[in-house]
Amino acid sequence: MQLLFDASKQGLSDEACARQVLDTVPMVMRVIRNHMRRHRCGLTVPQFRTLCYVSTSGGSSLSAVADFVGLSLPAMSRLVDGLVEKRLMERRPSDDDRRHVRLWVTRDGETSLGEARELAQAELAKALGTLNNEQRALLMETMRTLREVFSPELSAADEGTGKA
Repeated sequence: MQLLFDASKQGLSDEACARQVLDTVPMVMRVIRNHMRRHRCGLTVPQFRTLCYVSTSGGSSLSAVADFVGLSLPAMSRLVDGLVEKRLMERRPSDDDRRHVRLWVTRDGETSLGEARELAQAELAKALGTLNNEQRALLMETMRTLREVFSPELSAADEGTGKA
């Protein structure tokens, strides 16, 4: 009986849990990105990712966005220029230091992102429609738990980059 207990305990280890998160979250994110990209309103994928990032992290620096998207500062600056021309993003001087610029998504940019998000959410709802009520409740509780676990880590990382 002890072996059965040890085996089931191993399935609940920190490492096993971490492995499940590492195996599952990227797959779910790929599906979400595919839905979001399908409805990106004529934007390139890097432009769309930039808008998404700045929308959730308003007042971001150019370097923080470049780091997230994976572009050099000059390339990110050109990309932002295009978004500013399309009136989807704006540059504003930093309150702390007028020499620094902060990025913000405009109302039109938020509208475009909102439409894409609604369409992606509808697609996800279709996929999740196969779950019964108990499974949906469990999934929603799991998402709340993940948010509680990782929000402090993300906040600390943002503070370390001066983006908080």
